[in-house]
Amino acid sequence: MEVPTAKRPTLDEIDLPTGKKARLHSLLHEHGPGNGTLLLLPIDQGLEHGPIDFLSNPPALDPEFQLKLALDGHYSGIVFHIGLATKYMKQYAGKVPLVLKINGKTNIPSDAQAFSACDATVEDAVRLGADAIGYTLYVGSPSQDRDFAQFNQVRIDADRFGMPIIVWAYPRGEAVKAKGGVDTLYAIDYAARVALELGADIVKVNVPEHENISPLQPKPYDTMNLGYGGGISKVVASAGRAMVLFSGGSKLGDEDLLKKATMAMENGATGLIFGRNLWQRPMDEALAITEKLMAIMRKA
Repeated sequence: MEVPTAKRPTLDEIDLPTGKKARLHSLLHEHGPGNGTLLLLPIDQGLEHGPIDFLSNPPALDPEFQLKLALDGHYSGIVFHIGLATKYMKQYAGKVPLVLKINGKTNIPSDAQAFSACDATVEDAVRLGADAIGYTLYVGSPSQDRDFAQFNQVRIDADRFGMPIIVWAYPRGEAVKAKGGVDTLYAIDYAARVALELGADIVKVNVPEHENISPLQPKPYDTMNLGYGGGISKVVASAGRAMVLFSGGSKLGDEDLLKKATMAMENGATGLIFGRNLWQRPMDEALAITEKLMAIMRKA
């Protein structure tokens, strides 16, 4: 199968209201790599995974660690839930752009009926000086009907306040597992398209599995072997005029991490949202790998 050609959309190519465009211009051109790409540092794992993620690097339990990394590493922005944004951002306001994550859940219940409830509002994001909000959408979950309804209200509020929306588009639920699993090209490609269809300005997804092609995927995905870059390009193409960020996921070796970044940026991604791969290491190492990522992104 021919791989769709994926072109990274620019702000001028996306029909956005003034407020959204101004905030996205700040993220894309005034911070981070500064060339229309994004490098975001998420620190939502304390809610989503619990304190366990900080055990490998105890200093990272204090959000000041990530804020210092974001400031000194010249990131495009940091992702916080409402509590961390309220309690830790004050001295970094205007220096480190904020993406306020406005819904979330713990990983204690099963993901069989995954749903991420709102824990903050778009108005909170405006009050805190955020440049974007983040929203997790569980595509394929039995709870997706109320997820769609909740997101619709968020979208209305975001349009009213001129706030860009970054959608964490995650396939979840037994139906997704029955069709090959959450990491398949089918599931991630579908999730990216759903986010576009529902009104995302930016879509955050995982890189699809490219080595083991699940035969459980609906046709023709069950035989679609597009390779590493081809799978990324397919997802970017499906996201259309929504920009696409690829996540780092669980801790990778440096070689694999840099390869993921390179493949994403070479195949149409607008940027990267890497968390544990960066702050689950001492500060000097985190800054060193950040500079390598920046070099990759500045070539994009």
